[in-house]
Amino acid sequence: MEITAAWLQQWDNEEISDEVLADRVGEMVMSRDGARGFFVVSLAGDSALMDRLPDAVVGQLRQAGRGVVDLSVRNLAMSTAMVVAHRRSGDSSQQAGSERVSARCTELLRLLEPSLVKERLEQLLEAALVNQGDDAAFLSRWGYDAEQRGAICDSVYAVADD
Repeated sequence: MEITAAWLQQWDNEEISDEVLADRVGEMVMSRDGARGFFVVSLAGDSALMDRLPDAVVGQLRQAGRGVVDLSVRNLAMSTAMVVAHRRSGDSSQQAGSERVSARCTELLRLLEPSLVKERLEQLLEAALVNQGDDAAFLSRWGYDAEQRGAICDSVYAVADD
């Protein structure tokens, strides 16, 4: 995560090019742990990367395939559910952070391989709507309630809206 943060700061400061960052990101997202670390820092952090993804980085993320799509969908679900939780607790600062992560995930999913994204979002939707399928255990493990699951469904549909 520290490496990712350093790279993003260098990119934000225009000390490295889009292509150099893309090569580094491409190497990182080849492993599940590397991809997790990249997304923790890039989705929740202050870097502008996820708000204006360069084509070279998008290419690397698309090339990483199913693993990146899966993590992006799970991050969408978790951040969306946390928006509801933070709103309930009155923590507007945390709510805004979760809203930013959710919006970044939505935009990222629109850029990834459409067939993989569609398939993965349908799995999440099945779990959120009828508690069936591969993601049912994931949603249950986090204890998401009906309102949070409804918000997750809305976020899934939002990916298809342009």
